[in-house]
Amino acid sequence: MNIIVGLLTGVAASMGLGGGFILLIYLSVFTDVSQTAAQGANLLFFLPIALLSLFIHAKNKLIEWKTVRQYCIFGLLGAAAGSVIAFYIDAENLRKLFAVLLIYVGVRELLHKKKGTEQASNDNGSE
Repeated sequence: MNIIVGLLTGVAASMGLGGGFILLIYLSVFTDVSQTAAQGANLLFFLPIALLSLFIHAKNKLIEWKTVRQYCIFGLLGAAAGSVIAFYIDAENLRKLFAVLLIYVGVRELLHKKKGTEQASNDNGSE
């Protein structure tokens, strides 16, 4: 089962679909791994997948390097801050916060209207 979950997580992460959610949910719900350890494993799993994806996208000239630098700086600061905060939150509360985040993201995705959808309906004369 671990091999299948690892494969699915890697495929989803390589396509930019958030494979980390698969791994986090699997580790924290279906195994005896704590939320904090699951998040650490997810970060370690993410690094080689991110490097492979970066290589492929760079080869296809799909990367704006100026933007990458900006996101890297703030991403590293955010990751450091999150790690410090997670260290002081017990595992049960961390699990609840993660569940709230998943629910928030899911509801937002369901209710969020895409920008292109409104424009397309106006272009077709249906106002």
